Amino acid sequence: MRVYWATHRHPTWIFPSKSIISDAVIDSSGIQKALKAVVRDCPFTKRVSPHTLRHCYATHLLELGVDLRSLQSLLGHNSLNTTARYTQLTDIRIKDTGDKIDQLANNLSIKWEVDHDSGKHY
Repeated sequence: MRVYWATHRHPTWIFPSKSIISDAVIDSSGIQKALKAVVRDCPFTKRVSPHTLRHCYATHLLELGVDLRSLQSLLGHNSLNTTARYTQLTDIRIKDTGDKIDQLANNLSIKWEVDHDSGKHY
C-alpha cells in the first residue's frame, strides 16, 4: 500500500478510477482486473476474489478485537445480523473469548455477609 500510494497519489481516493472522470472511485470491474493481475503473479492455489479479501478483512478485524457494531459500519451493512453471518469465529477468536470470560470471572469479588442473629451466610 505504501509503494502504491507513493507512486499513485490521488487527492481524494486511494483507488481512483482510470476513466476520464478524474474524481471517480475505481469500479468493481477495475477491482477485479487489478486483483486478477496481482493473483497471477502470486503462487496462490486457492481462488481469490474481492469477496475473499473482504471476508479476510472482517475476520482479521474481529480477531484484533473490533466489535461487531464497528465492523457493521465499516462493511456498510444495514443489519447487524448480516455482519454476524458474514464473519466467522476463528480458533484465535474462540480462545480470546474464553480468556475474556476467565478474566471476568477472576475479577469477580464475592462478599459474604453473616446475619449474626441467625448465623446464615448470604
